[in-house]
Amino acid sequence: NGHFKDMSRRSYDPERGALTASDMNAGIMEDQNNERISELSEQVARLKGLTIDIGNEVREQNSLLDQMQDGFSSTGDMLKGSLKRIGSMLDAGGPKAMMLMVGCIVFVIIVLYWLMKS
Repeated sequence: NGHFKDMSRRSYDPERGALTASDMNAGIMEDQNNERISELSEQVARLKGLTIDIGNEVREQNSLLDQMQDGFSSTGDMLKGSLKRIGSMLDAGGPKAMMLMVGCIVFVIIVLYWLMKS
């Protein structure tokens, strides 16, 4: 059962020739406490492993989010530049350029619709 496994470290009463009841109780309680400490240290080790794994996962996710943010920023910058160029082109070309632009956009939408449908 494990409660009496190390009786040599208990105090010995030379007058009685045996361990006292309080010494035996103290020994049993010490053994139970040692078992519980061992269980707790195993649980702490498992929790430490989990927290390390969670920390690693968080670092990976943050890195991925940073990469996505950089990608979105560069895409936004490209869109701003494209819109500026389109605006200056439309200003320079007048209504004829506007109609050509709208026609191209409608054509692209129709082609995309046709490709997705088939």
